[in-house]
Amino acid sequence: MVTGWCSWQFERVPLTRFHNAAWAESSMVDSLACAREWLEAGPVVVAYGDIVFTPAAVTAVASAPGPLVVGYDPDWLTQWSRRFGDPLIDAETFAVTGGRLTDIGGTPSTVEEVAGQYLGLLKLEPVGWAELSAELSRSDTRRDTTGLLRRLIAREFTVRAVPVAGPWHEFDSARDCVVGEPVLRELDEVLSGAEVAS
Repeated sequence: MVTGWCSWQFERVPLTRFHNAAWAESSMVDSLACAREWLEAGPVVVAYGDIVFTPAAVTAVASAPGPLVVGYDPDWLTQWSRRFGDPLIDAETFAVTGGRLTDIGGTPSTVEEVAGQYLGLLKLEPVGWAELSAELSRSDTRRDTTGLLRRLIAREFTVRAVPVAGPWHEFDSARDCVVGEPVLRELDEVLSGAEVAS
């Protein structure tokens, strides 16, 4: 777990914690870099702190081959239509060919330019982290995840893209708390069923 603002809230959480002391002046990828010790040691599944998803989503991303794998939602338009009056206000371009990510992070003009949306869930092996980190070290680069991924695919580094079925949701605003509540209930049911099955 990487903490930033209000890190004290996580002091009792029994997980290894890394802290980004410069959270107010840096990006989420800079926060990720605080965990480089783990990222350089072996495969790591990374999840944004503002998303909820199923264990199956993690399994799909973790088990996919490749040094850098992103999970995406091919049914993105359903969630984005609930979250935004115009889904294209927040959506980014996304294209996949044969399981390989070929476009991400641009500004789409039409929904046809969006084959899915990145979930904020990815797998990094040490080689993938080394490539991402090298891009992060460039002073002229966008310091957000999709911007860095865009740079990697532009120089033909293979980024795998795995479709992930819901339920899942992103929480970026007060409205998301309202429209995401049914998804939280659905996830509770999924997780309760998993506990019963095990």
